[in-house]
Amino acid sequence: MVDFILNFENSVRLSFFLGIFSVLTVCELILPRRALSQSKSVRWYSNLGIVVFNSVFVGIVFPMLPVAFAVLSEERGWGMFNMISVMSGLDVIICLIILDLIIYIQHILFHKIPILWRFHRMHHADQDFDVSTGIRFHPVEIFLSIAIKMIAIFLIGVPAEAVLIFEVLLNATSLFNHANIKLPRSLDLVLRYFIVTPDMHRVHHSVIPKETNANFGFNLPWWDYLFLTYRAQPENGHKEMLIGISQFRTPNDLHLHRMLIQPFILGSEEKV
Repeated sequence: MVDFILNFENSVRLSFFLGIFSVLTVCELILPRRALSQSKSVRWYSNLGIVVFNSVFVGIVFPMLPVAFAVLSEERGWGMFNMISVMSGLDVIICLIILDLIIYIQHILFHKIPILWRFHRMHHADQDFDVSTGIRFHPVEIFLSIAIKMIAIFLIGVPAEAVLIFEVLLNATSLFNHANIKLPRSLDLVLRYFIVTPDMHRVHHSVIPKETNANFGFNLPWWDYLFLTYRAQPENGHKEMLIGISQFRTPNDLHLHRMLIQPFILGSEEKV
């Protein structure tokens, strides 16, 4: 199993990404939730371009990625689950839940700590909300997120298969909950018990700070319910709500080179 994970990790992740991205793109064309306000060609060039940039950046900066680090941790006996005996499969489920909680906490920290917000706000500066928004993250945020996951793997002893499953799930749910698709309200209400839906996460991309500071979950919605950060609907409705942040609202702000330098632009910025 370990050999399979190490040999085919990139193929598995890329296959899931391309498959889910393609399906959601078609769904957005058939059942759009909102009319887009900005040039889709510019946004997609920039949002997909940042993925390519991040892939090169991560490859240069990290000689060992989380899955390989999990294998090394298991070989060295690092972390709690590598020191205790747990029923086969149960450790994977527990670790998936713990990792999701860590990402939830990380997300809140990226909103509450000013220097971290400067990098995370690039994700929020997208003026429309569709599947491409789910992959729009600044390379410094990607770097910090991987570093946090590596620390968690080291301390918890997360099995390599759990890390791979989590990476695939996190990527898939980020694409899904940013998708511009209209789900039946009854289905959306049921899904919200198990997974973050597009309508639930769209609230988080509102220009209104009290809505931006709600619905932090990416995969599991439970943490928002438990820690009282859940907000059911935007006050202006999904079709009329304004997406983005107030500081970056020109068409030029959607270009790739502008996205990369956004964290270093000073000015009057809304308090998050």
